[in-house]
Amino acid sequence: MVQQSSLLVNPVEPNELDEKLRLIPQDDEDQGINCVVWKAGLPSYLVILFFIFLFVWRKGRVSRRGICLVGLCESGKTLIFSQLIYKKAVESFTSMKENVGVLDIANKGALKLIDIPGHERVRQRFFDSYKNTARGIVFVLDSFSLNKDIRDVAEYLYTILSDPVVSSNRPQVLILCNKQDHPLAKGPQVIQSVLEKEMNVLRNTQTNQLEAVAEGGNRKSFYLGQGGKNFEFADIRSLRVEFAASSAQTEDLENLKKWLQSVA
Repeated sequence: MVQQSSLLVNPVEPNELDEKLRLIPQDDEDQGINCVVWKAGLPSYLVILFFIFLFVWRKGRVSRRGICLVGLCESGKTLIFSQLIYKKAVESFTSMKENVGVLDIANKGALKLIDIPGHERVRQRFFDSYKNTARGIVFVLDSFSLNKDIRDVAEYLYTILSDPVVSSNRPQVLILCNKQDHPLAKGPQVIQSVLEKEMNVLRNTQTNQLEAVAEGGNRKSFYLGQGGKNFEFADIRSLRVEFAASSAQTEDLENLKKWLQSVA
């Protein structure tokens, strides 16, 4: 079965999706903040300003209920999507279109799960369509074929992490090391180390190119991570990047489910 694909299922009804995304419970944290503000006895104008700010902030959080599944072709994104949404592996065929479904998280509300096509001709266009509403990004990679695909994986990941909208909205990021059932698959710690080395090389190349363009007055350079040292994911201050293992083929998605629970 081809794993990078479009599912042979009925699409999600927009009204059903919108209704579920509206029914998101207020966090206990927010309720506690409200009580503290009232008990603090602040002047009325400060209370009004505070609640205006809280309203705008919560509106942004609620509107960003998307989880984008991204990665190269054949990384296993669509198989993961079908197991999360339909609780089984659904028959699929190769496509260049996204899959969208609703994922209900206990006591947290609904998340909009988007399986972004992995083909380089269309993946950026679809990601651009959904990145503004992304609460989290799951970058799925093939743990077995990473050595062969390392350059392509690093370039795609670098593009996502350095995206201005992603940097501004600060969604949580999970790098999901899939296909751990393969006996020669690399573990998350090894993959993180390999990716950091490749991202360091790529960052140096990208920075030199952007600085050359910037000298001509056309574009400012963007530096991913911390200057003066080799690249590490921990140095990306605007984003929290985590690594986890999975095996969609054997339905081992526990680490992903725990991460989704924390993000929701």
